[in-house]
Amino acid sequence: MIAAASAAAFAVAAGASGRWNWWRRKISGGMPVLVYHKVGDYPEGSRLKALWVKTSQFRRQMEYLKKRGYTTITFSQWRDSLIAKTPLPQKPVLVTFDDGYANNYTEAYPILKELGMKGNIFLVYEMMDGHNAWHDPATERHVPMLTWAQIREMQEGGVMEMGSHTMRHRNLAAIPAEDVRWELVESKKRLEEKLGREMVGFAYPYGAGAFVPQVRQAARDAGYFFDFAFRQGISPAAWKPEMGAIRRLYVRGDDFMLDLYLNLTRGRARL
Repeated sequence: MIAAASAAAFAVAAGASGRWNWWRRKISGGMPVLVYHKVGDYPEGSRLKALWVKTSQFRRQMEYLKKRGYTTITFSQWRDSLIAKTPLPQKPVLVTFDDGYANNYTEAYPILKELGMKGNIFLVYEMMDGHNAWHDPATERHVPMLTWAQIREMQEGGVMEMGSHTMRHRNLAAIPAEDVRWELVESKKRLEEKLGREMVGFAYPYGAGAFVPQVRQAARDAGYFFDFAFRQGISPAAWKPEMGAIRRLYVRGDDFMLDLYLNLTRGRARL
């Protein structure tokens, strides 16, 4: 009986080891960058449920950051700390949203505003005031994107800073070099004209191209200070471009609070 109990305990521990990276060494001194997509309830029939984080779950996660002493910052704040050597908070973290869905405004924005926190949204320029046309509706139902009025409200209130996610959300590793340059340069130019401020940050759609030298060089040539990958991990707070695209921490809709803790302290929660 004791042997059976020991075997069961070992099986549970082995299962936990396979699911969570609690055994990894803690990371200190880095810049955790959380990445969200959609906030709210996923539509019926969605095959991309992991991209949806429930509103109540998002609130718990933001409250957790605040209670644990993390300070949310913007792209510009991080950039200024690197250029002007201005000090960062003791435990800085970037909260980022890819694509620019309307639910970032209706669900996430009120929570961040209430808690006195900040976020950053990567916008797909041609999709604003429309829907996520790059998705196959057979896989993921089309949902509304942000309006320019909503974007300006969040920006002018100092809660959200905007960045670029290209013009049309195409896979930059799979299109001609000329199209890559257009996606990068044109989105930066138009967003800056539309919003009246520099686009400091850029994120690669699907994470594609972040580790392809020619594509990444095109992003650097376009003039973005930061370029963000979709590869799990934590980059140094004293980041330099030669270190490679900035790693981020993907927050999934099926995550537990333990996942958030391990992402922030180990750089990944899952194997």
